[in-house]
Amino acid sequence: MTAELFNKIFKESIDKYHINNDIAQKSPNPYQEKTVQYLMFDKSWIDTVQWHLEDIIRDPNIKPEKALEIKRIIDKSNQDRTDLVEDIDDFIFEKNKNVETKTDARINTETPAWAIDRLSILNLKIYHMKQETERTDATEEHIKKATLKLNVLLQQYDDLSIAIDQLLNDLSNGNIIAKTYKQMKMYNDDELNPVLRKATKL
Repeated sequence: MTAELFNKIFKESIDKYHINNDIAQKSPNPYQEKTVQYLMFDKSWIDTVQWHLEDIIRDPNIKPEKALEIKRIIDKSNQDRTDLVEDIDDFIFEKNKNVETKTDARINTETPAWAIDRLSILNLKIYHMKQETERTDATEEHIKKATLKLNVLLQQYDDLSIAIDQLLNDLSNGNIIAKTYKQMKMYNDDELNPVLRKATKL
């Protein structure tokens, strides 16, 4: 498992989405289930669909009922994204379950999967910022600003890819304590969200 592999699959997923560019299309995941490739493809697909949902909901002319519909789809997508990130961590930690943790092993500020989550989003930012640099209907100033932003994103992409490889290497060498940090989302839970809890008792 390397950032290079993750990035390759993220790009593949993003490209496949944009063939039809339809938020309703199903994930055409070509990989075998329960593999890291399968998980990464679905991770990127969820992020890509949500990227476009976030665009749609910001339409100043969107009707309130449509905005509410999209908001609820985004909420579900956020939960699916969180669940999948935790599945990725479970996969990574299972692969390293026999690694002996060193006595001076440190706790990282985030798990490998949450770093990978940021890398997936970064791939999307790069894809769409590159589009901005190629627009024929934009001003020269817009293209210049978009190009500067793209260069920053590409540097962040390189840095984060290296950092993820270092994190995975530290994990496999016992330098990092393997711990999953659950997000404990409350807003989708009928028992934890007081508004939903009240609604179920009416």
